[in-house]
This record gives sequence, C-alpha cells and structure tokens, in this order.
Amino acid sequence: MPALSHRITTLNGDGSDGWDVFYRARAMIDAGTPVTELTIGEHDIRTDPSILKAMYESAVGGHTGYAIVPGISALRDEVAARVEAQSGVPTRRENVLITPGGQAGLFAAHMAVCGPGDVALYIDPYYATYPGVVRSAGAVPRAVPTRSSQGFLPQRDVLEAASDGAVSLLINTPNNPTGAVYPRDTLEGIADVVTERDMWLISDEVYDTQVWEGAHLSPRALPGMAERTLVIGSMSKSHAMTGSRIGWIVGPEEVITCLVDLATNTTYGVPGYIQDAALFGLRAGAELEAQVAAPFLRRRAIAERVLAGQQAVRMIPAQGAMYVMLDVRATGMSGEEFAFALLDAHHIAVMPGESFGQSAAGHVRVAKTLEDSRFEAALRTLCAFAAGLAQAA
Repeated sequence: MPALSHRITTLNGDGSDGWDVFYRARAMIDAGTPVTELTIGEHDIRTDPSILKAMYESAVGGHTGYAIVPGISALRDEVAARVEAQSGVPTRRENVLITPGGQAGLFAAHMAVCGPGDVALYIDPYYATYPGVVRSAGAVPRAVPTRSSQGFLPQRDVLEAASDGAVSLLINTPNNPTGAVYPRDTLEGIADVVTERDMWLISDEVYDTQVWEGAHLSPRALPGMAERTLVIGSMSKSHAMTGSRIGWIVGPEEVITCLVDLATNTTYGVPGYIQDAALFGLRAGAELEAQVAAPFLRRRAIAERVLAGQQAVRMIPAQGAMYVMLDVRATGMSGEEFAFALLDAHHIAVMPGESFGQSAAGHVRVAKTLEDSRFEAALRTLCAFAAGLAQAA
C-alpha cells in the first residue's frame, strides 16, 4: 500500500488522542457491563421537538438539495444579528459563514490564518481536538500553560513568553474542560498580546449560553479586535443539536470570502433543512436556550454541595459550561490513573485531566450530563473512592 501523508498520520502527535478511558467505558458497555458515563458533553435531553418539527417540515417541503455554500441568507442574518446584539460590534451576513458544526469551524479558521509550519497557540487545558486541528491545517501546535491555583486563567507574562513566532492564538470561554469564564482583564491582556505580536485570535464561544458566574464577553468586542478575531459558534450546546452538526464562523468580510472558497472545496455547505431548523431554534429566543442550560446550572449546585463536605477532592470554580473539573492529586494518582481506577472499581467513567493537557494533570473532568439524582450519586461515590485512596497515599 502506498504511504499515507505525514499530515494524516501525525494528527495526534506522538501520543494518544486522549479518549482512552472513554473507549474502555464504551467497550465495557458493549460487553454488557453497565457504566455511568460522565465523559462527553452530550446533553441528557434531546433536541427540542419544535426544532425537529421545523427540520422535518423543511425536509418534506423540499429543502433537501444543495444549499448555498456560505449558508442560507436568513440564517446568516440571524447569526449576525445575534452576535451584534451580544457584542455591540456591527455584524452583517457577509461576516458569517455557516459550517458543519463548531469543529469544522475550528478547522476552517486555522486553515485561513495558518500556513504550513506556522506556530499556532492554544491555552492548556484545552478541548481534546485542538492540537489535532492545528496539525491538520499544517501548522505547529504550541500550548500556553495555566495553573489550577489561578483558576486555569491564562496569564499575560506566560502568553507573551509563548508567543514568539506565533501567528494565531485559540481561546475558549466559557471553557471546556475547566468551566472558567474569562473576565474582562484576562481578555484585555490577551488582546494586548495578540495586537502587539500581530496575531490572529480564534475565539471558541460555543458555550456562550452557559454562564453561571460573571458574564460572557467576546474578545471581538474589545477595541481594535474585530479585524483580527474569528469567532466560532454552534447550535450544539445552546440548543442540544450536537448531532445536527451546524455552527458558524464570524469574522472580517475578507476572511469569510476566502473561507467560502474553502467550504466550496471541502464541505460544500450544510443541508438546507438543518439550517432551517437552526434558524427556527435561534428565533425561538432566550427562553429555549435557558431551558437547555438549566440542568447544568442545577447540577453545578449539586456538585458544590457534594464536594463541600469532604477533603480528598477539590472542585475548580465552575463559572460556566457543562462540566466540573476536580483536583484529585490528594489521592497520589494522576488524573488518568484515577479515572481508570474509578472505572474499574465502580464503573463510573470520567475524563482524565491529562486528556486536555499537562496543566490539568492530576485532575478529572466530570460532565454534568446525567439526571440529577444519578449525577449526585456518582459524585458521592467518586468522592468516597478518592477519600479511601487519599488515606492510603
């Protein structure tokens, strides 16, 4: 067989893709062993029936052919209006490209701003696909470390030290996996560095409807940042439409024009009936988004209550998103060791912090994606298990 390309064989670097615990849990389930899954960010509710009805009506109405590649005009207008209302930055449909989910948006954004061999930064901890996305664009990934003791917020001096020779920086707020919501001063420091170094900023804002403390601020709204920022959005988390694969990129018109060319040669757009469903979902307004977000706010309170009564596990303040990050270093284990041990002992699956970078070593990420009573029971078991390990350490 002829050789595969270096790009495709090196997407994961020299190591694992970070999903080993998840794969083992799924293998256990396939073998008939019940597992309590707290791994991936998949809602325990499904897409709202009203959105599915709109999708169905669009499909049977004939919107099943090729859709215009940049996205249907009505949806681009709706996204533009939404982003303008949130950020205060004038935004038109020409600033919007509809993509097959936020993941495709991340890939396209890096293809737009990174050339072969360019250095692209991202904050550690990071969503597990970030380094692979950078490599898939032909760029070289470079992590910017953060500290658990500082709430995993990027520090300006560390960012400055990492930014030599870099062309872009990828940030994510509200953050997966940490739950951090970047405050204004953190974002202003980021803006200063990317402006001084003449870098692009790629802002992953797919959790913007899940803010429990503070407020979401898009860096695109800061002075001088609209012309150097690409914002990634998605219907996946805000409307429980993970499987529908629909998102967007918002950025300068010249960049979007080039990204339309990329989409023409890769995805060739998003099915029209899915776009119509997304348009219906966005027009349903904040009430529907609040309904989708409500369980995660409620389970955050459950986690705080459970974690408050013990010493073996420390909860990182969860200001947003659908996860809690737990420090399990008191057990004497790495996050990966703890996650595998918990899975084997109690059939509870969580994600090791190391799946999201070395800054999260000794932590685990717990998805708040189970019904309340089951979520609480799993957390109590996790804490009791950690307490036993900590006593033995």
